[in-house]
Amino acid sequence: MKIFDKTCTPSNRWSLHILCYLTVMVFFAHQWNGSAQELKVDVTTDSILPINLQEVILISNYKKALEHQLHQKPLATLGTYLEASKKVNMIKRGAYAWEPVLNDMSTERLSVTIDGMRIFGACTDRMDPITSYVDVSNLSDIHVASGQQGAQHGAVIGGAIDLRLEKGNFKPEDWVGSVETGFESNNAARIVGAELNYSNNAFYVDTDIIYRKAENYVAGGGEEVNFSQFEKYNLSLNGGYKLNDDQKLVASFIYDEARDVGYPALPMDVSLARAFIGSVSFVQTKFLGSFTNWETKLYANTITHIMDDSQRPDVPIRMDMPGWSDTYGYFSQAKLSLDKHQFLIKFDGFYNRSLAEMTMFPNDPNERDMFMLTWPDVRTLNNGVYGEDVIKLKEASLKISGRLAWQSFNVADEFGLNSLKIFYPEMEQRQNRLLKSVAAQYHTKLNLLHFTTGLSYGDRAPTVSEGFGFYLFNSFDNHDYIGDPDIENERAIEVNAETKIKTEKLEVGLSGNFFHTMDYIIGEINPDLSVMTIGAEGVKVYQNLEYANLYNITLDTKFKVDEQWTWSGQLSYHRGRDQDGRNLPFISPLAYRSTLQYNSKKFTGSITMNGAADQVNFNPEFGEDRTDAFTVFSAAFGTSFNLNKGGIYVKAGVENLFDTFYSTYTDWNNIPRMGRNIFMTVSYAIN
Repeated sequence: MKIFDKTCTPSNRWSLHILCYLTVMVFFAHQWNGSAQELKVDVTTDSILPINLQEVILISNYKKALEHQLHQKPLATLGTYLEASKKVNMIKRGAYAWEPVLNDMSTERLSVTIDGMRIFGACTDRMDPITSYVDVSNLSDIHVASGQQGAQHGAVIGGAIDLRLEKGNFKPEDWVGSVETGFESNNAARIVGAELNYSNNAFYVDTDIIYRKAENYVAGGGEEVNFSQFEKYNLSLNGGYKLNDDQKLVASFIYDEARDVGYPALPMDVSLARAFIGSVSFVQTKFLGSFTNWETKLYANTITHIMDDSQRPDVPIRMDMPGWSDTYGYFSQAKLSLDKHQFLIKFDGFYNRSLAEMTMFPNDPNERDMFMLTWPDVRTLNNGVYGEDVIKLKEASLKISGRLAWQSFNVADEFGLNSLKIFYPEMEQRQNRLLKSVAAQYHTKLNLLHFTTGLSYGDRAPTVSEGFGFYLFNSFDNHDYIGDPDIENERAIEVNAETKIKTEKLEVGLSGNFFHTMDYIIGEINPDLSVMTIGAEGVKVYQNLEYANLYNITLDTKFKVDEQWTWSGQLSYHRGRDQDGRNLPFISPLAYRSTLQYNSKKFTGSITMNGAADQVNFNPEFGEDRTDAFTVFSAAFGTSFNLNKGGIYVKAGVENLFDTFYSTYTDWNNIPRMGRNIFMTVSYAIN
């Protein structure tokens, strides 16, 4: 049963909004055609044409007024930044800790890293994606790589998201700092942050701290969404020291803690989600002859995540569900340029320990508490090598890349191992898997036209939940899940293509990819097993399908009207089915976005429209139902001015301008999105 079943009825059909979008696009195309003789061709100055299928999301730097003002909502959560990107969607279970989706694939098929560091969540219900353990104040930018273009960061199917930390980079700036604060009307969110940095030619240290607290939010039309509150602290410290002009040491540390986090789409909340993330790197510009940019990093992180339902009224049985994840890793990489070749080679590895347990407390004091290990202390060891070669051709470039990795699993807890042996009597305590990928990407340019196409193959091992999970309850489809330690690796062949016309004023791009995924891993009902969770409809066991196909097509446009005004738009279509023609879960319907932005030296402003068509390709077997079409509008305005030795930057705006009640295909159990929300942020930077 869905928690929210109220549907939204927009005043206009989505098709009319699509028609408006296309009309605007045709208008700008006409304007461009009429003045084509005046436009200059965008000519790349690189010796080798750019070839990666990658999007870079810039994060606000409060020392730079322009960067700060260009964002719709500078002090937004990291999930909001990702959701505003071209490639990423977010699965929402509340107002906090949204789970990223890339190419209609979520956590298990992606690699999400922080500065290249592998980190794994400690929640069996995926309530703590890696993106929840950093803050925008920590980051300089986010690199989103599609498909096997993300294999540099690990064995992936859908792609990779690398959250890159902001670093001083030995700039002779002495002391600089800033303070910032923000408020949001809908959920009374309060944000307070500060940073203090020191940098010279030989040494730098950056520090920042931010605090967020929000109450329950209100959906469109005034419906309060209970258990949607959260509170978060984040502290970041990084520094660097130059040993000489060619060598430097860099270190970073992040402490992130969230408390009293409500998840209105789930039957449980989180009393504590805490992470310690640290690393030390050695960087050398020149290395062994023609090798350059050698970087070696050692890192460690530990995560504690505690689910409980102590704040929920009328639960059938009380439960505590703590989880722990510890990861230790390294990577070492270097570049090599030879004639028409640019090589990158990288060695990496990690060791992870994942443990989660559940204790159930019966209402009858005469009954004993029930205990089980939902993750039976699984130890994962992975070591791999990645290489790529970008080859310069005449008016073109070719990138060939590949990864080879060895991964082992060890179920270290004897009680957990024996629990799994109830279902798999012959299972081994240890197992080894070989992971591999190979990709080729070609890019050429013909006058105004850029064309990129690629073909790749990759596989991945099952996650801890898919291989060793023990009665993990999924509230979306109301089933318990059990892993299969003998499940096959998931394998995928990807074909992608992108065509882009780019001039001084106009960019039009059409891109698409197709994933043919063999041994697709998903939970299927086993009618012979009994449920553990009270009220669950059945038990699903993770298994391999014969195959599944996913399609993604996106049209992007951007038109620079003049020096101050810019219009951009996006239209995307997605589809996913298995070998029996069943719709796969969490596949986006037709979606669209349009933004008109104004930017001058002192002022910025924007109006944004985004929405989606009816989701008609849903699958009730996976807990999905129809979500109605919606369209929402947002607007923002910013200004800056000097004060003493610094500058003040103010941004205000309104989200969901017309207070529309709606939910999307990624909203767990149809939880409604936030209604009208007025926000303001104020930052003061001292240079």
